[in-house]
Amino acid sequence: MISWTAVIPFKGRAARKTRLAGAFSEEQRDRLSHAMFNRTCAVLAGCDAVGEIAVLSGIRPPAWDGRLINDAGRGLNAELISLAADLAVQRLLVIHADLPLLEPQDISELLEAAGRASMAIAPDHAGIGTNAIALVEPAGFAFQFGPDSLARHVEAGQGRAAIVKRIGLSLDIDTPEDYERAWRLAPEIRTWIRA
Repeated sequence: MISWTAVIPFKGRAARKTRLAGAFSEEQRDRLSHAMFNRTCAVLAGCDAVGEIAVLSGIRPPAWDGRLINDAGRGLNAELISLAADLAVQRLLVIHADLPLLEPQDISELLEAAGRASMAIAPDHAGIGTNAIALVEPAGFAFQFGPDSLARHVEAGQGRAAIVKRIGLSLDIDTPEDYERAWRLAPEIRTWIRA
């Protein structure tokens, strides 16, 4: 089986989920971020096609004892471009850690689509951003995370990108409305912010 390297960008506490600040305390946002991160790691660990999981961060997340790639603070795109060159891996999955409904089948479908098309992108629920991108040949790819990243990633893919739309990959939590949408689909999410 072909093996993928998965990289999860993870922000420091001060930068985490700031758009939820009006609805949740810093401690609650921290607990939610860690719960979603842990779920993402567990889902990736359960995927046979994922051979290695690494975290790109300036801090080591609690309970994470796997590979940590230091975020030097150059911005996510610059960090990923450098990482893709340094890792020299054939197949790279970059996935955000705020996907509370993520399931192994979501990852499998994304990676299978990338295998067929050479790259696959999972858009956010608004169809504007990018929640995950899988690249068969990541070296030299111009990562475009940020505003309107879906369109910019499609353009960078030069017509090769497969778009994979699944609720587990699209529903990220950035706003209180996102949080409400998520817990209505999976009520146990409400327990993630409790001490």
